[in-house]
Amino acid sequence: MNKREVQASVKDERLVQKRRDQMIKGAVALFKEKGFHRTTTREIARAAGFSIGTLYEYIRTKEDILYLVCDSIYDHVKEQLEENLDHKQGTLESLKVGISNFFHVMDELQDEILVMYQEVKSLSKDALPYVLKKELEMVAMFENMLLKCVENGELELLEKQIKIIAHDIFVQGQMWGFRRWALRKLFTLDEYIELQTEFIFKGLGEKRDG
Repeated sequence: MNKREVQASVKDERLVQKRRDQMIKGAVALFKEKGFHRTTTREIARAAGFSIGTLYEYIRTKEDILYLVCDSIYDHVKEQLEENLDHKQGTLESLKVGISNFFHVMDELQDEILVMYQEVKSLSKDALPYVLKKELEMVAMFENMLLKCVENGELELLEKQIKIIAHDIFVQGQMWGFRRWALRKLFTLDEYIELQTEFIFKGLGEKRDG
């Protein structure tokens, strides 16, 4: 499925990205406070630091901004995981690093993640499948990490076990954002990562000699 193109009248791609990043930042704060439907494009423009006329040089509709918010979140998560982890290692240690990196990104983007899941239903019929596909691509990154560990003889897992564990890791990372109002009273982020990683690894069926 091809990426949904958001039309802009400005041709300078660097400027388009800069302005859209400003929009995303302003929109996330407003969507969190007021929700997508109660937020106006004029308010988004003001929060981004430019006029409503300038805003419409970079997007066509308010729904475009929500799409850009969702798309940027997944791009950031993917970049961080790919940048900080050598997927080809196929070791338990590399898997732990991948889990930790993902949880840290979820902490960094917790407001964006919360807004996205609250408002994703407002995406158009052509945009929603693309955004959901991006999420499955994130899960697939953990599937690949687990598969490498199996191929390396570090783990013994069936295909369906790999798939469900990958989803488990993804949801547990998101949970830090969704339940942070309660979890932060109990754990630091590092403590949460350590405990969740411990639970994940207990269920992995590590391959041991003897």
